[in-house]
Amino acid sequence: MSTQLPQSHQARRLGGAQIAALVAAGLIALLSTGLLAAGAWGLWGENSKDADGFFTSGYERYSTSTRAITTENLDMDLDGPVGLLDESMFGKVRLKVEPRADTPVFVGIGRTRDVDAYLSGAARDVVTDLELDPFQVDYDRVRGGERPARPRSQDFWVASAQGRDTQTLTWDVDDGDWSIVVMNADGSAGVDTLVDTGVKLPWLTALGWGVLGAGLIGALVAWLITLVAIRGRRPAQPTHPIAA
Repeated sequence: MSTQLPQSHQARRLGGAQIAALVAAGLIALLSTGLLAAGAWGLWGENSKDADGFFTSGYERYSTSTRAITTENLDMDLDGPVGLLDESMFGKVRLKVEPRADTPVFVGIGRTRDVDAYLSGAARDVVTDLELDPFQVDYDRVRGGERPARPRSQDFWVASAQGRDTQTLTWDVDDGDWSIVVMNADGSAGVDTLVDTGVKLPWLTALGWGVLGAGLIGALVAWLITLVAIRGRRPAQPTHPIAA
């Protein structure tokens, strides 16, 4: 007389290779989910651009009782492999500055060393931290008692604008150390403005589609690996009857 092991013992089992394949498929699927989300976010951001293709912050108030508002050093390090790309790929910065008083406003971008030399001895507020949602700006105050020369008289600005109404400055991002300056056109104290900051990144759409495509390919690969692993299971070796 003999008995046979229960049917469950004869069920097909996953081998080590199949388990490894399923784990790999799971990791690929997880990575693909992140890529799909990033790609979708990048393409969604395209709908946030204005008519000129800029992502904008909206107008926010920047004011100081000193003679100027400046940014900290903006280190645009475009050397190395990035420097081999077309300069247009670095994007553009656009500033729209609207004075809230009757005094004409000036906005300019220059090398940080030149800006520091120009405003040496003049009181100014330096933007150290900026949050857009909700808007909050923090400054460090540099004290001084001198009145700077009119900014328009300086020749180091790579981009600038001046006037009584809304002024628009557009700058092609370039390698180097830069500072943005907002001040009254006559160099007087008490700067009160509304500023809209915009950035144009021409490569963002292509990047969004590329990342989205990579995510779709990754999801397909994960599905195929899972399918092959499941269909490739081998039945367990039949058990021998146990003699009574």
